[in-house]
Amino acid sequence: MFATVDPLTGGLIWEVEGQKQKEQKEQNKVKYVEIKDININFNPRPSRLSLEEKLKLIEPIAEELIEKEGLIRVLKTKQFPICYDGFEPSGRMHIAQGLLRALNVNRLVDAGCIFIFWVADWFALLNNKMGGDLNKIRNVGRYFIEVWKAAGMKMHNVKFLWASDEINKRPNDYWLGVLDLARKFNVTRIKKCGQIMGRNDDEQDDKTAVAQLFYPCMQCNDIFFLEADICQLGMDQRKVNMLAREYSDKSTDLYKPIIMSHHMMMGLLEGQTKMSKSDVNSAIFMEDSAESVRDKIKKAYCPPQIIQDNPVLDYTREIIFGWRNKLKILRKPENGGDKEYASYADLEADFVSGALHPGDLKPAVIQVLNELIQPVRDHFAKDPEARALLQEIRSYQITK
Repeated sequence: MFATVDPLTGGLIWEVEGQKQKEQKEQNKVKYVEIKDININFNPRPSRLSLEEKLKLIEPIAEELIEKEGLIRVLKTKQFPICYDGFEPSGRMHIAQGLLRALNVNRLVDAGCIFIFWVADWFALLNNKMGGDLNKIRNVGRYFIEVWKAAGMKMHNVKFLWASDEINKRPNDYWLGVLDLARKFNVTRIKKCGQIMGRNDDEQDDKTAVAQLFYPCMQCNDIFFLEADICQLGMDQRKVNMLAREYSDKSTDLYKPIIMSHHMMMGLLEGQTKMSKSDVNSAIFMEDSAESVRDKIKKAYCPPQIIQDNPVLDYTREIIFGWRNKLKILRKPENGGDKEYASYADLEADFVSGALHPGDLKPAVIQVLNELIQPVRDHFAKDPEARALLQEIRSYQITK
């Protein structure tokens, strides 16, 4: 036994050896926040749209579509085509993950698709997200789902699957698929997929973790394990999706998945071709205050009459006109008076000509973004389970 001095009384506190360390360990243990069934709203509904209407609805999602003929075939022959996206629960959610993701999912749901989110907890562990703490990773995963619900994602055709749970249900099927895929590709081909983990292809071999080779094989196998017809991920995941199509060529019993890659939104500052979670000024986050949204957009790079690499126009095209299909500009009579745009093309034409100035565009963008984010703020303020989850998430020191 040993004793410590009570800082309040000056007396001795006798403790069993190791007790203090044990109690401290328990205090530091990450709490896994329980919340209602994440798939409680899953109740698939078929689409009543025609084939032409479905294509018109979902084709704009894709910055690149491989292959359209396959997409038409799937929409014709399957009542509920399966779409897939996987996400690592890590850090904060920016509006590309929140608003743009919800918008694209809703389009596919309206076309009759079932959208499967592969909550890639083991993948986040491989990538050392959240310090490799699985409880933290799963809490962040639940936070992401709560954000999407509040943001207006149509949950009746959406299913969330924890990678660790689903793999453990069918380990033989999953790991034999991973091993077969690993046998059929060389190291050079797999290393080309390093970008999917946020790594550069040119990193030195002696610094490459084995996980960076293991990860693409698992992600590629996920597509077939989930029997996904359509891979609907960002352009940054293109390489591993193409790997899946190559793999189907090497196998006799596998179909070729359709790849529908969406646009990667720009960061808000000059020269940022992609949003970054590590730079708080790079993006609007789903829990940002109205004041923070206003300040970030005011400071955003938006040179007059320039559309190339202009993030404010990027936000306007992808999010504002995606959700609202219109944007009203309020301005003084001497600056042209109020004007409502019913299409992004008309707005861009005015911006290029100089008829629309950044000083008038930015306040309109701020107004709509805050309106779109407000339901998320309200959800975490009013729902006790969601509020407890957010409080837990905010206690983490996000390093990656």
